[in-house]
Amino acid sequence: MTDHIRISEIFGPTIQGEGPLIGRPSVFVRTGGCDYRCKWCDTLYAVLPEYRDEWTSMTPPEIMAKVNELAGHQPVLISLSGGNPALQPLGSLIALGRRDGHSFALETQGSVAQAWFADLDWLIVSPKPPSSGMTTDWSALNSCIAAANDRVRCALKIVVFNEDDYAYARIVSARFSQLPIYLQVGNSVSLYTGGGTISDDADFGDLMGRLRWLADRTVKDRWFDATVLPQLHVLAWGNKRGV
Repeated sequence: MTDHIRISEIFGPTIQGEGPLIGRPSVFVRTGGCDYRCKWCDTLYAVLPEYRDEWTSMTPPEIMAKVNELAGHQPVLISLSGGNPALQPLGSLIALGRRDGHSFALETQGSVAQAWFADLDWLIVSPKPPSSGMTTDWSALNSCIAAANDRVRCALKIVVFNEDDYAYARIVSARFSQLPIYLQVGNSVSLYTGGGTISDDADFGDLMGRLRWLADRTVKDRWFDATVLPQLHVLAWGNKRGV
């Protein structure tokens, strides 16, 4: 296992704050590097090359040693995040972690497919809506979903800031009607600091108002297959790093 993986941070156990695994205890392995530049990215320290000096090149055994230390050598859900973790060679890490009884969930925007997606427990595909400033490559998104086998539980997660994002989520859901979809309330751009993190004094009233708007919008449309969620960790910790 000589693959080296760019790591931005490893932290936890904490609870997963988003998507189909919301509330689940997890250790996060956040990789460094991304092929997207979303306007409202809240983890720029794991995206932009100017933070490269803060990233660490680690082998799968080194990563798993840290995870096992954090988890008290108990099996735990490992959330593979980024940046875009699909850019990293994570197949060996997943194989090694399974020996210790760990399960794996990966979130990616669906821009790069990997054969080792078939070894995950969860593949959460989060294509980026218009407010991100990014354009969806539908062929790549198809390939990412196809790379997971029947054992892997796949889900869609769309960040929604406004009506355009909501309309985009409806389009994505129609294209992949076989997958459950989670609508994630977007955090206001005004909440961000220059370091790419949400300030501790985030306007939670605004976040909850946005959640009520999205819930009302979804119910009005009778879109009963969608699940509407806040970012649970932001409500609890203001999106501080390492929680």
